[in-house]
Amino acid sequence: MSIRNALASVPVKDLESSIGWYERLFGRRPDSRPMHEVAEWKFAGGGWLQVYELPARAGGGSVTLAVRGIDDEIARLAELGIDTSRRTSGAKVKTVMIADPDGNSIAFAEALDPRMAQ
Repeated sequence: MSIRNALASVPVKDLESSIGWYERLFGRRPDSRPMHEVAEWKFAGGGWLQVYELPARAGGGSVTLAVRGIDDEIARLAELGIDTSRRTSGAKVKTVMIADPDGNSIAFAEALDPRMAQ
């Protein structure tokens, strides 16, 4: 098998307004605009998030973003005015689930078990 990477994607109603929201979330502009209806962000540990315009599917996406220091991430999200009340914690992982303006689910997860995806 020749798979080299994975891309997650979330559908949105209006790409341009969604780009603004994701720019605030990630603190930077998209790394790529490969097509008119797609914006992409690349992450240091590998992987990409694609945000693409497809109103019929908007709000049905889900993505998990692996982070270190989830408490700092929660504080940063709260400063952006994003609801961080949906939190879970267990022996292996701590998470906070947020939603983008279209209702797509975005989980920030900190693996506490080194055998889990980082």
